[in-house]
Amino acid sequence: MTEALGPEWTARLKPSGGLPVDVIAWRGADEERFYEDLTKLAWNIIETGFSSQVITPGKTRTSDVVWWMRQRVNDLGLGTWFQPSVSVQRQGKTEADVGEDPVIERGDVLHCDFGVTALRLNTDTQHMGYVLREGETDVPAGLKAALARSNRLQDIVFEELRPGRSGNEILKASRERMKAEGIDGTVYSHPIGLNGHGAGPMIGLWDRQEGVPGNGDHKVIANQWFSIELQATSPVAEWGGQKVRSAQEEDVVIDASGKVRWAFQRQTAFHLVR
Repeated sequence: MTEALGPEWTARLKPSGGLPVDVIAWRGADEERFYEDLTKLAWNIIETGFSSQVITPGKTRTSDVVWWMRQRVNDLGLGTWFQPSVSVQRQGKTEADVGEDPVIERGDVLHCDFGVTALRLNTDTQHMGYVLREGETDVPAGLKAALARSNRLQDIVFEELRPGRSGNEILKASRERMKAEGIDGTVYSHPIGLNGHGAGPMIGLWDRQEGVPGNGDHKVIANQWFSIELQATSPVAEWGGQKVRSAQEEDVVIDASGKVRWAFQRQTAFHLVR
């Protein structure tokens, strides 16, 4: 068939195997405007969930916060594409010591993974919180440094994410810069849109930091959205050098010109439970 077209036409042809993926991944300007509001709503729910409006230290369990989030989404007439999660890191305790559904105590570091679905579009957000101890008015400096380190890793992935590059190329470049800056981290970012883990290139998996064959080879396009999902692990001096995992996830929009921006904003300070 291609031979019948002649060399002047066949030279202009290229494989279209990835076209269906790009069609599903492509998002329009109207969707982009709505998505900022949807991401802001997800932020607002997390801000309230990680506050004294929902959490009473010594009484509230992590599952109570999870189900408050689910109820809030339901009350708004919206949905979510996965069960939210809330976890705790505690000074002097391992994950096993803390348990699966602990009572939240003062001094705990909180983490959530939460998403909202509306008009078939999905958000995906991971934030960090801190429960102030009696007499504390702010987060200990070591924990602030841990969050700043995951923010720096966000910067790196954000800067490497651009149209025309494959997920594996972005992952490799990001990890090289991460290691050069001495960050102990993991990158596992993904497209988002009509599906929570959407059409397009994977930028690592938590257990595939060398690259993701197939899914990671696809290239980023303009008018596509991503969840920049990652973690950085840091020793905290105030916790006797105990390592704290700062895991963050924020949605970004790539516009028609190829410019990348946060869909709403990103977390640079802990949510506080007073």
